[in-house]
Formats: sequence, structure tokens, C-alpha cells
Amino acid sequence: MQLATLSVFAVAAFIPQAFSWGAVGHEVVATLCAILEDDVSDYDGSCHLATVATWADQVRREAKYRWTGPLHYIGATDDYPSASCAFPGAGGWEGRTHINVLSSIRNVTTVLQDYQGDATAAYVEGYVQDALKFLIHFLGDMHQPLHLTGRDRGGNGDKVSFDGRVTNLHSLWDSLLIAQRLRTLPMNYTRPLPLPGVEDNLRGTIYDPYIRRLVWEGILGKYEHELSHWLTCPTPERLRVLPLPKWQRVLLWLFGSKSKDGGLDVDDEFLCPYHWAQPIHSLNCEIVWPTELDQPPYNRVSYTDVDRSGHLDEDTLFVDMDDPESTARRKNSYLELDTPQYAGRIRDEWIIEKLLAQGGIRLAAVLNWLFADFTDGNSGHLVIREL
Repeated sequence: MQLATLSVFAVAAFIPQAFSWGAVGHEVVATLCAILEDDVSDYDGSCHLATVATWADQVRREAKYRWTGPLHYIGATDDYPSASCAFPGAGGWEGRTHINVLSSIRNVTTVLQDYQGDATAAYVEGYVQDALKFLIHFLGDMHQPLHLTGRDRGGNGDKVSFDGRVTNLHSLWDSLLIAQRLRTLPMNYTRPLPLPGVEDNLRGTIYDPYIRRLVWEGILGKYEHELSHWLTCPTPERLRVLPLPKWQRVLLWLFGSKSKDGGLDVDDEFLCPYHWAQPIHSLNCEIVWPTELDQPPYNRVSYTDVDRSGHLDEDTLFVDMDDPESTARRKNSYLELDTPQYAGRIRDEWIIEKLLAQGGIRLAAVLNWLFADFTDGNSGHLVIREL
């Protein structure tokens, strides 16, 4: 599916560059995408996908885009207690039908598929430009496990302690775990890799060494033989059917209808956000929510000043890059998660790194499919450029 000659980075040129620690996850995904997409954008150093990666967060408080807040997440019901981990259960999804991150990925992709203009400014502006920026952001959101659950407003309501600082579970996974990685990277990744395709897409940011490590040890290392599997979608007849009560299954059988991919109707053989999201959501039950939060004295939930859309305000998330200790430690009574059992396990198992790599690879493959008609010649599946 090739979309005329619309340049991905023509969109990026409209957005001023901005950086904060809270944006790193999205910018890492976008940078990995720029490295792995098949030159559909001709990046020349003047603009970059990463500069629009957080646009959807920046505009959602504007009147014109306020309606987009619920598009950043999906609330699976009945995925608690963790032993069940339904995605979703019989209760379906929270909120209005199809107003969620998985449906939004499908919808904005459809907008881009239908685009038949040329690369002039008149065509780049407007809803096509917005659709591309939303796609870049929403694919990143999908790879943050807490954007896939309705429990405690995606973890925003669960106060915890990390390195002696009070935060909440959502912010921990949005920003603080990544910030910890950046402070503890091996020094050798400050030097360029012998890969021009990587180095040409780095922008001199504080997370450039992190990108190098993700590529060298992850994409070209431990994940090398998993990449094609990450891009695979079920064949139409194998798309998962939502578990339903018996009486509903009988009605569906009588009328010959199936409720596939969680009842969302977003998956096909090329793009399957529900299928991709299932193992990401399962992390909420396996590691994200520690069992201690289900027990006294930590099973308290506070929704004070919580934005369900996901990320906290930039001022709350910002950490001074020259002084990572700028947020003062305070004695508190909340569950400490900077421990070997929690943060140590996440670090040792490369959980954050795998999610970021999956987001970048899937975004690159989708853009290759949309803009360069680039798929595997044998299977027809989405593919990325070889480094």
C-alpha cells in the first residue's frame, strides 16, 4: 500500500523540537523507527520523527483536540485479579466503543491508506498530517502496558516509592524506569557504532547511547530471531474470538457472527494491534502490579489530580538532565519498587527494552507498508530494513 509521495518528515518539519524525560519513551520508539524504515522519509538532519512523537500529548489539552484524550489507552475490564488477566473479560471494555488506542491505530492507518494526494503543503496539512502524527504516538502508547488496562486508571491511582521518591505506578513505567537506564548505561555506548544507518539517525540527545545499546544488544543481538514474529498477524480464520457467556455464543453461532480480536474488529493479516497488545497487557499481571499492592497497608488508591489519558504534566515528569537527583528523596510510607525483586527483574529481563524495540520495529514496518509498499515477497507480512 503506497501513499503517493507524502514524506513522513514533511510532517515533522512543522513541529518545534522539544525534550523532556517524560518524552523519552516515545522519542526512542520514533528514533528506532527512523533507523529501520526503508528510506521513505529521506531524513537530512533538519527534522526527525522523534520531534513529533509527543505531539499527541502536547495538543490533547487544546480545545480542538480535547476529545482525543481517551484515544491514548484502552481499559480492559475483568483483568484483575492478576490470576485471570482477561483482555478483556465478559465485561468488555471501559468507555465508548472504538474510542481507544487500538481502534485509533486502525482508524488513523485507514486515513493514511485512503490518502491519494501529493506532497504539496495543501495535502500534507490537515487531517492527513494529524493522522500520521497520531499513528507515531499511538503505536508507542500501545507498548506501555499500563495504557492497556482499566485497573486503577492505568496505575495512575497507585502511589508507590521509587528510589525514595513518591510517584505512581504509571509514571514509573512511563519515565522513571527509562531514566534509571540512562543513568546506568555502559560507557562504551557513548562511542558511535560501525553502522551508518544507526548513526545517521541519531540527534545528539542524552538517549543516543541507549539507542545504540538497544540496536546492538537487542535488535542485532538477543531479539534477532524474534523480529519477524513481532510483525506477524494471525490469518483471518485464526483471529482470536472473544470469550463470551454461553447464551451470547449461542446467539452468535445461530446468526453466523464472530466477535474477533476482543470485539474491536481492528485486526487483519497485515495490521493487528489487538494481537500485538495481548502479551504486552499480560505484563500487568506478571510484573507491573506487585502483589504487595493488593495487600494492606499498600492497597490504597488515590485519584487526586490524576489524568487518565496517561502521562502526567511535563513539569511533574521533568528531571534535570544535569542533576538527576533534583527531585528530593523524602521519607514515605509507600511501597518501594527500586528493589532487586522489582526494578532489578525488569532490568535483568530487558522488559522495558523489549517493549521499546517492538514499538520501533512495528512502527517502521507499518510506515514501510503504507509509504513504500514494502512487504515480504513470500509471506506478504510487514518487514523492516536490514541494518
